[in-house]
Amino acid sequence: MIVEQRTYDFHPGKLPDFFRLYEETGARVLQMRVLGNLLGYFTTEIGGLNQSVHLWGYTSLDDRADRRAALMREDLWRDFLGQITPLLQKQESKILLPNDFSPIRRLD
Repeated sequence: MIVEQRTYDFHPGKLPDFFRLYEETGARVLQMRVLGNLLGYFTTEIGGLNQSVHLWGYTSLDDRADRRAALMREDLWRDFLGQITPLLQKQESKILLPNDFSPIRRLD
């Protein structure tokens, strides 16, 4: 298993707008269906503020690439991205590899 950590930094005050759009447009339901294994979705309270951090599990980098490509083929998703882009300051994606003793490896 690999884990993708996606961190989005929003302009101050825009995080609620993001979550409203995520729910109202149906993007959340679509993303969960296409990407699958959501491990967690968070907002920051201490440290860098105005952030959303989400973790997605994949069986491999190829699985991730296939699922992300399938998501980008969806008109609804592309429309959603157009709506949220003005809210964003920065995006970051990291691929995390669980160590042998990591409890998340049991999810394989």
